[in-house]
Amino acid sequence: MTTVTDNDPNQLLQSGMFFSFWPRLNEFSRTRKDITADLIAGITVAIVALPLAIGFGITSGMSAAAGLTTAIIAGFLAAVFGGSKFQVSGPTGAMTVILIPVIQKYGPTAIPALGVMAGVMVVLMAIFKLGAIINRVPWAVVEGFTVGIALVISLQQIPLALGIAKGEGDKSLPVAWHTIQNAINAGINTTSLLVVVLTLLIKFNFPRFAKTLPFHVPASFVSLLLVTIIVKTANIDVATIGTIPRSIGTYQSPTFADFKNLLVPALWIALLAAVESLLSARVADGMAKEEKHFEPNRELFGQGIATLAASVMGGMPATGAIARTSVNVRSHAKSRLASVFHAVVLLLIALIAAPLVSYIPTAAIAGVLLGTSYRILNPTSIVESLRTTKPEAATLVITAVSVLAIDLIWGMAIGIALHLILDRIKVGSWKA
Repeated sequence: MTTVTDNDPNQLLQSGMFFSFWPRLNEFSRTRKDITADLIAGITVAIVALPLAIGFGITSGMSAAAGLTTAIIAGFLAAVFGGSKFQVSGPTGAMTVILIPVIQKYGPTAIPALGVMAGVMVVLMAIFKLGAIINRVPWAVVEGFTVGIALVISLQQIPLALGIAKGEGDKSLPVAWHTIQNAINAGINTTSLLVVVLTLLIKFNFPRFAKTLPFHVPASFVSLLLVTIIVKTANIDVATIGTIPRSIGTYQSPTFADFKNLLVPALWIALLAAVESLLSARVADGMAKEEKHFEPNRELFGQGIATLAASVMGGMPATGAIARTSVNVRSHAKSRLASVFHAVVLLLIALIAAPLVSYIPTAAIAGVLLGTSYRILNPTSIVESLRTTKPEAATLVITAVSVLAIDLIWGMAIGIALHLILDRIKVGSWKA
């Protein structure tokens, strides 16, 4: 029997008594071939992340600059300190669902305190080793959760797509309904809708032409670029992102005057950051067919400090992003250095190309996010999932509906509870 001493950190690490908060040198590519592969993957992910970061920043009620700041700061810190070699972190659609009502009620000035509270909670989850527990969420619940998120993100784009202010309400369905009613009463903005349609047409048709190219070019980036050029050249009157300050990452001191009121939203944000990040890392390992899986508690630690730092530097709470992480894997990333490169490239874009980014039409952003929602939704995968056992299909559907009708955390809780009940009934029927 091996005796673990307090003076031998290597033995402590191997025994699982605690995990190292610090990154290890062998987790980063060191050969020229692997570094080049990581650089290419990082650039590719950055191009994909740019419109998403801007879009989620605007959708949340903050700004395009806040979205970029989050992608840069959280993306860098989570890559260095997290537990996954493929994870790409930043603002996500799921996080905006929780942030929107909070920002509407307390304003963007509440975000630094909210982010600090949520970040500390996630770090505490890591210290108390809750990663393994959260990582056991049933797959049917995960799929239902993903479907619900995709539907919510789609509904969030209606104001941008129609070129009109968001309707009243704090839930996705009533807000979408009131927005459509207001748009009909004011007169449908056909120009804005045409920009959305054009963006979607380019986004879904470009991959056919991209097959002949010797390198990968993300369809989202191409659609934004072409639509922006068309709108600018033809002098089409639509709303644009507007000025993006080049001073990315300005410290904002958190104030805890509303501590009691922010406590519950902070808990929801912490739970979402933990669950979504661990699910994303889990999906990445499956895609990459990794024999050595990610470390869940280290991942929570990285996400916790990423959310804390991004929130006090002009950004907002972040999570691991499934779409961007999957792009990273498909782009043949070799190590966490790819995610670091993604953050650096975004920083260079923010500092150098901010004036050009400001010309992007908000309707084009809506089109990109609608296309992303469709990709996340993956109708073919849903149909296959619904053809599995009835309990699994029921769990998926109920989870998705609950996420859409109530909220993300309650939706997942209902899905897990239903899974446990149906599983118990199934075991009981087998015994009978």
